[in-house]
Amino acid sequence: MLVENNSYPQDFRVRQEARALAEAGYQVTVISPARPGQRWRETIDGVRVYRYPAPWETSGVLGYVFEYGYSTLALFILSLVVYLREGFDVVHAANPPDTLVLVAAAYKLLGKRFVYDHHDLVPELYDAIFRDRGHRLMHRALLMLEKLSLRYADHVIATNQSYKAMEMERGGVPAERITIVRNGPELKGRQVAEPDPGLRQKGRTIIGYLGVMGFQDGVDYLLRTLHHLVHDLGRTDVFCVLIGGLGGAQPSLKRLTTQLGLDDYVWFTGWVSDTDLLRYIASADLCVDPDPSNPFNDRSTMSKMMEYMAQAKPIVAFDLPEHRFTAQAAAMYVRPNDELEFARALAQLMDDPARREAMGLFGHRRVNTELAWHYSAQNLVGAYRRLFSRDG
Repeated sequence: MLVENNSYPQDFRVRQEARALAEAGYQVTVISPARPGQRWRETIDGVRVYRYPAPWETSGVLGYVFEYGYSTLALFILSLVVYLREGFDVVHAANPPDTLVLVAAAYKLLGKRFVYDHHDLVPELYDAIFRDRGHRLMHRALLMLEKLSLRYADHVIATNQSYKAMEMERGGVPAERITIVRNGPELKGRQVAEPDPGLRQKGRTIIGYLGVMGFQDGVDYLLRTLHHLVHDLGRTDVFCVLIGGLGGAQPSLKRLTTQLGLDDYVWFTGWVSDTDLLRYIASADLCVDPDPSNPFNDRSTMSKMMEYMAQAKPIVAFDLPEHRFTAQAAAMYVRPNDELEFARALAQLMDDPARREAMGLFGHRRVNTELAWHYSAQNLVGAYRRLFSRDG
């Protein structure tokens, strides 16, 4: 398994997939970048892990070109180490980047299988990150790499029905070569989190946000929504906790918070432990998903929504197709990208604890009966069994 955009086991989806396959009896090796202090080789929960030095942080188009070029080469070199030391039958590449198809192509010449784990629509993600600053040539190159990945893959893993439709339309992949493996919270072994006393003692309505805070994640929309809520609607009885890494948008988001007069109403926690993460979400009265409507977000499933639902939290979100599929009645939906309407929806839920409770209970039930990770894990293991059954 190749992963570039996060280290292992910090990449939540890859960690779940690797464990599911290992528990099903497969020998699994993951190659990823290293975080500071991580060893270059170790075994975690039965999964063998190899790591390469992560590239230094960069920005802009040239920064992405350097990061992906360096990482693709590093992943290929370590894959050779794994091939010579242990051997493998399948290259399972989790995008982004789609340059990982170049690694897989080398091993297909040796008769190995290629599973393309389509985490993100990279051309649309590129446009969402750079907005009007992207290069058309880069967009075309990303489309080409995605099509190569789809066409060379022996099997494609899609995160939802929208991605499957795109893979069939844009990549010409037949339906029988695609398996939907949705993101979902891991419920096995999860302990009930207790609210954080410090947050609850603030005596305000706590709004929770969870996730990476890059330029494409809509945190700027959330901050402008909070400005409307506090300064236009007069709701000073609110405190918003933003949990997670700030990504490349950190300086601009903190500046925007100050410019909007929200320093007393917003707390950026940065990266926190899983225990603290669950405790902070447990402290929230309601949670938000401010991802704006665009060609990337409209087709993507946001893991944060299912994490909220797993903890029985009501949600306010822009009305996007995959949001509707995921949360159903667990969320209140707002006209896409309308920040004032989002603020009004927050105020409405703040004043309606009975509705908040009903929404939270619906979401919790939906996760437990349909969306938890073990349902998706069955699809993943089934796809691998079918892949290997072709050998017979």
